[in-house]
Amino acid sequence: MFFRNLTLFRFPTTTKFDDLDSGLTECQLRAVGPLELSSRGFISPFGRDSDEMSHKRSDATWLAVGGEDKILPGSVVNDMLNKKLSEIEAKEGRKPGGKTRKRIKDELITDLLPRAFVKPSRTDALIDTGLGVVAVDTSSRKSGENVVSEIRRALGSFPALPLNAEVAPRSVLTGWVAGEPLPEGLSLGDECELRDPIDQGAVVKVQRMELQSDEITKHLESGKQVTRLALTLDDHVSFVLGEDLVVRKFKLLDGAVDELESTERDDLRAELDARFVLMAGEFRRLFTVLEGALKLSKAEA
Repeated sequence: MFFRNLTLFRFPTTTKFDDLDSGLTECQLRAVGPLELSSRGFISPFGRDSDEMSHKRSDATWLAVGGEDKILPGSVVNDMLNKKLSEIEAKEGRKPGGKTRKRIKDELITDLLPRAFVKPSRTDALIDTGLGVVAVDTSSRKSGENVVSEIRRALGSFPALPLNAEVAPRSVLTGWVAGEPLPEGLSLGDECELRDPIDQGAVVKVQRMELQSDEITKHLESGKQVTRLALTLDDHVSFVLGEDLVVRKFKLLDGAVDELESTERDDLRAELDARFVLMAGEFRRLFTVLEGALKLSKAEA
């Protein structure tokens, strides 16, 4: 269970989590109702068959938010609606008005919902109480905020806010590609995105290429700025950092995974526990480096 993306939120390190487990139990995922479109709630990070609603190791806690969504394609509803409207027009010799159209559409949805397929989903989150950070396994800010809202519902109060930098991330990323020294442990990868700062300006996406090259230098000299940058931390973690402070393509490399493979474990749960401990540790090291480099703001109590 290694996260692939990290959308980050900050909260005061004084936040209390004493009632977290009871809150998670009260806010468990329930089956989506016959006339509901969706349902959200917590599930065990070890799977829906487990009763353990969270998993904690030191300052790191692993949570999972599950979802059930009815699959009701708009094209199917609209096709049935048009047929109904055509029948009414043929029978009454007039086109139904807006109110009639809305009423019929609502009736169709009500009729179709109990028979719709249900699509399950899952989004994992890591809470580091020492750092005061929530890392949600998504690249979507909206999905990340939805998970934070679920945590807030479980706790009753949770003052977590999106990550904020006191310097312009775009300026820092551009400087690193231009040759400014990187923080200790960080090195450039082979991928970046450059944008012209003017509205509707050119966008250049580079992959599998040496970034400190003449071609990239020409883009920088023309005024383009780096908005996404592939980086590696100590040959343990590779990732792509965006100016939106979202960490994408998060991947543990051999330098980290070798530690995992050197220990034998008897069952799946022990394996997942070991993976979580490893990932939480590497995330903590990465966040500490980024916090200093980008001057990430603390959350006020």
